[in-house]
Amino acid sequence: MVVLRWGLLFLASVLLSLLFLQLHLPAALLLGPMLAGILFSLKGIKLVLPRQAFLAAQAILGCMIAQHLTGSIVTTLAVNWPVVLAVLLVTLLSGAAAGWLLVRYSALPGSTGAWGSSPGGAAAMVAMAQDYGADIRLVAFMQYLRVLCVAAAAALVARLLPGGGEAVSQPIVWFPPLSLNLLDTLLLAAVAGIAGRLLRIPSGAMLAPMLAGALLHAGGIMVIEIPEWLLAIAYIAIGWRIGLGFDRQVLFVALRPLPQILLSILFLMAVCAAMAWGLARYMQIDFMSAWLATSPGGLDTVAAIAADSRGDMALIMAMQTLRLFSILLTGPAIARFLSTRAAKSKPRAVG
Repeated sequence: MVVLRWGLLFLASVLLSLLFLQLHLPAALLLGPMLAGILFSLKGIKLVLPRQAFLAAQAILGCMIAQHLTGSIVTTLAVNWPVVLAVLLVTLLSGAAAGWLLVRYSALPGSTGAWGSSPGGAAAMVAMAQDYGADIRLVAFMQYLRVLCVAAAAALVARLLPGGGEAVSQPIVWFPPLSLNLLDTLLLAAVAGIAGRLLRIPSGAMLAPMLAGALLHAGGIMVIEIPEWLLAIAYIAIGWRIGLGFDRQVLFVALRPLPQILLSILFLMAVCAAMAWGLARYMQIDFMSAWLATSPGGLDTVAAIAADSRGDMALIMAMQTLRLFSILLTGPAIARFLSTRAAKSKPRAVG
């Protein structure tokens, strides 16, 4: 029965991905499995993707990103450091403001709103939230709902807005000839991914292969090669991880505060879109690159969308990585502060 369910999920994911590819949506290979996972979860079909499969997918994605990272991005960030710093600060403050309002005025239990509204670092926020009285199921729901909204918005930007970027439309070669470069890439993903986990680097399964691969690839030491079939498998695993997290029981619990949750997500996305508009004008880059660089989505999701569009991958991943580390450093302290101060403002029951 379990094998049949996984088979049906895979079939639904492939069909949806093919549909999205026909519509020329960015990250179609990610959005298809994500939507299929959501539909299965809401139908009450319980499937859990093994954690090792998700970590392996992150490592492959890290190697893919490394192909696009060059030394020039350091110069770009150094020249524009005031703007980069301002984007980071505004994102953190906007997330804190959304968390304050959720803790104070929504029906979310405990400090759930503070942890769930953190604009990034989803896995870390979920892991730490339970120790501070938050409902980790709702925190995960809020985090991945925001990721889903960002992915949908990116597709909309790519399709509708002028200068938003277009999905890459070259014919896809699914099964190119195998080479030793693929074996080297798989070895890099395995070794660096395991090292990132052992060293307890935040999102280390993806960041360690990304950084190590960028150094080796840019230095001419190795050639990173990731065929489309392998990248598609990684996208499927990441999409399932997000989609299958939308538990039906949690959705019922979240129905009452859902309007406030959605408003907080839209508020954060609107702030980031405004910053993207300013960033595009200031740095003379396309809006899609600026939007993905500032968007409050998951690092792996944004990477998948960026790879399937004409965005500046180096700039996008540099700014997303900087924001991830800034949130991991400040997020827990901000969430604890909001949990204490905002909760105290709630009126106490009389009698």
